[in-house]
Amino acid sequence: MQSIGKMIITIGVLLIVLGGALIVFQKMGLGRLPGDIFIKKGNFTFIFPVMTSIIISIVLSLIFYLINRM
Repeated sequence: MQSIGKMIITIGVLLIVLGGALIVFQKMGLGRLPGDIFIKKGNFTFIFPVMTSIIISIVLSLIFYLINRM
């Protein structure tokens, strides 16, 4: 039971970090970059962050590349 408790706490901490990162990224303007698809018709809104996804992918690739070189 102790390992399940540790796993739940770890997942909770990861969700808090992810939520904080999403708030910071939104304040930086990610999700509203030129190249992101934004369609709003009446009560329907569709957002597809193409450029935001590319930028996040490049940053994560660089981070993982640097981690692997250590």
